[in-house]
Amino acid sequence: MVARVFGLEGVVEGHSQVSPASSRAVFVEDVREEVAPETSLAPGQRLEPVHLHGVEDTSLHLVLPPGRGAELVRLGWAEPHQFADFGTEYMVYGPRDHEELDVVVGLVEESLAFARSGEVPTSRA
Repeated sequence: MVARVFGLEGVVEGHSQVSPASSRAVFVEDVREEVAPETSLAPGQRLEPVHLHGVEDTSLHLVLPPGRGAELVRLGWAEPHQFADFGTEYMVYGPRDHEELDVVVGLVEESLAFARSGEVPTSRA
């Protein structure tokens, strides 16, 4: 998952500003500040729409439009972030196989699109 996510165009790996040291932040290369606070896991800091948790916990946190996040919760892919401030923060379960990896990477791409524009992306898992 790490290789796939950091292989996406326009992302930069870094230390998460809000998660334990073992987490890896997914920063947007061409956008340093959030379009709106709800598009970042670290509002007011460098734009961090996604972070991957450590190697023993392959889940991730990301931001998505509330409707899309609610859909993922209903489908069993995610749950609301326990410290959500805006209703856009979700925990996505780690993938168990290649098919689920494709879905999770697609969700990361949706989160990045949301963070870049503040708008709901058109792709769906």
